[in-house]
Amino acid sequence: MKKEGIVEEACVCKEDTHFTVMKTSVFFAGDGFTAFDSKGELIFRVDNYDGGDSCEMVLMDRAGRCILTVRRKRPSLHQRWEGFVGEGREDKALFSVRRSSMIARPTGMTVDVYSDPGEEYLIEGSFACRTCTVLNAERQVVAEIRRKVDIYANLVLSKDVFLLSVKRGFDSAFAMGLILILDQIHWVGFDFESDGVDGADPIQKSTFLPQIPRSFSL
Repeated sequence: MKKEGIVEEACVCKEDTHFTVMKTSVFFAGDGFTAFDSKGELIFRVDNYDGGDSCEMVLMDRAGRCILTVRRKRPSLHQRWEGFVGEGREDKALFSVRRSSMIARPTGMTVDVYSDPGEEYLIEGSFACRTCTVLNAERQVVAEIRRKVDIYANLVLSKDVFLLSVKRGFDSAFAMGLILILDQIHWVGFDFESDGVDGADPIQKSTFLPQIPRSFSL
């Protein structure tokens, strides 16, 4: 897998990296997120004071610098979202995320990278159940979303606290941008694969996720 920053070169992971992502409010989609590394240090944050079905979200680093803006494209039959560098002042988008199919039950989300027409990703699974896999064009896993498990208490944590695992060479800011979009799409009632089916196994076996102890106290 090539090592290249889709959003920012500095956010490309030098090794397989695991983030604990926490939703900062449980009442609305996109109220906010924080992402911590395995040492418990803040890496990304999202603050949104509008609540509800937001058409725009901004991803920031720990210092509050705007890294990425994701914006819903209207009108769009495929539930299309686009990502823009920084505060989103430039008209040219970096990437887009759309439903893979409009026929019968959709099978996932397709991510197109505009800087490289041949670069495409597929998101499979259920964000509602926090079991998603991001695959590149060669069907290699580049990122995963999974429920977080406290192995000391043998307890599956709330869906508002989950793991984002990013493969070496993949852009972690890009992966966080996909989470913001998935959260909004799930909020408006569409969830691919299993539409909010809580009966699905929350601890699906990851393709590259090791058994990680809780990195910090919640």
